[in-house]
Amino acid sequence: MVEWIITDGLTDYDAALDFMEARVAAIIRGEANECVWLLEHPPLYTAGTSAKATDLIDPDRFPVYEARRGGEYTYHGPGQRVAYVMLDVSKRGHDVRKFVHDLEMWVIATLETFNVKGEVRGDRVGVWVQRSEKPAQPDGALAEDKIAALGIRLRKWVSFHGLSINVDPDLTHFEGIVPCGISAHGVTSLIDLGLPVTMNDLDLALQQTFLPVMGEPER
Repeated sequence: MVEWIITDGLTDYDAALDFMEARVAAIIRGEANECVWLLEHPPLYTAGTSAKATDLIDPDRFPVYEARRGGEYTYHGPGQRVAYVMLDVSKRGHDVRKFVHDLEMWVIATLETFNVKGEVRGDRVGVWVQRSEKPAQPDGALAEDKIAALGIRLRKWVSFHGLSINVDPDLTHFEGIVPCGISAHGVTSLIDLGLPVTMNDLDLALQQTFLPVMGEPER
């Protein structure tokens, strides 16, 4: 059984790290169930293990945390739903790439419930949406904006950290970093796309699409 925790208000980042550390340790010991934790953070930047110093454009704008997850710089803040996934990957295919792919497909399935077509790109992380109303890219392709970011860490095959989906964050807050090291594309949100989606709407969609995509752990 996966335990779902939904926390109202803004959760301190260090407190979230402490919770994940304790929960992952308990899952490894066989003393706790898997867990998906949905929350929001106050405005902050996190640096993944591949973060480049030059991608932190405005280091004094918000607190910066070493996240110890995969990936580069990411923004978290109000209006963005963070989903921390503490799941036993050894019982979910024992394949890190498949697990990350499943997380991406979970985001895409969630966005589909709002008639948003999310897509992944082999050369860049996250989930993207095409913006036909924006100027085309230099090669003539449609403009694309990022709507969800992913970054995980494993300890003894149990995952932590996870993903974030932009519902209605202040998109100007992303200007203090090069999000995930990608400067050629923008960032969007469900509200920016013209969809009156609430955080509760998104939470319900995440829960409804989880099992069909992520499945049950092997017993």
